[in-house]
Amino acid sequence: MVHCGFYSKNGGFKVSDEDKNYMEACKVVVSTCAFGGGDDLYQPIGMSEASLQKVCYVAFWDEITLAAQEAEGRKIGENHFIGKWRIVIVRDLPFRDQRLNGKIPKMLGHRLFPHARYSIWVDSKSQFRRDPLGVLEALLWRSNSVLAISEHGARSSVYDEAKAVVKKNKATPEEVEVQLTQYHQDGLPEDKRFNGKKALAEASIIVRHHTPLTNLFMCLWFNEVVRFTSRDQLSFPYVLWRLKVLKNINMFPVCTRKDLVNSMGHIRKAKPLTN
Repeated sequence: MVHCGFYSKNGGFKVSDEDKNYMEACKVVVSTCAFGGGDDLYQPIGMSEASLQKVCYVAFWDEITLAAQEAEGRKIGENHFIGKWRIVIVRDLPFRDQRLNGKIPKMLGHRLFPHARYSIWVDSKSQFRRDPLGVLEALLWRSNSVLAISEHGARSSVYDEAKAVVKKNKATPEEVEVQLTQYHQDGLPEDKRFNGKKALAEASIIVRHHTPLTNLFMCLWFNEVVRFTSRDQLSFPYVLWRLKVLKNINMFPVCTRKDLVNSMGHIRKAKPLTN
């Protein structure tokens, strides 16, 4: 038994029974989220007719995003869809930090979609533009991988990334120092590569087969972003290093990531939750 984040009946992140039933029926999922009134919703393109029949497209919104989108004239249909996306409204978010709330659908998809075999996560700043079944074939099945994630485009070392995070004011120097000091004490090497793969990931797209091992990896990764900073690039190499049994990861190049999505950038800053 491994503690997998907070997610429980009493832990917040409430969705309606109707949405829950829809999510439980999904076998293959493409998901995204926008909490705190952040990014707009970009319609996926490039999917095959087979994918339209077999794949769930689910976008998680909170009530702040719902209000912001409705104010701009984007209404959810009576069938709960906007275009291809099934909109799931989440209430009672557990964290004040909206980036942490966003890690729940990003990392705990196996908890939200308990019967899904495969999932593709797409950050809200991106428009997914490829056929999901084709992506699974290209990034997982062809290489016999269970997890596919993009290499980082600019850096290779978690220690270099930590400096960049502080420089760009994405986390405070104090919280980054606590995290990296702990990782250094645990023995995390400064190697640029683990198992011949680039250690640092850019996690805006995550493609995975929901196996006990990848579920464990995502739980441990989620626990790290809750424990330290919400910058998941810092904790990915650490969890990968600690969980030495997870070998069949496809760290695909940046050019592949750019082929999968149109990057739109963040539209507006998410509003933090207040007490």
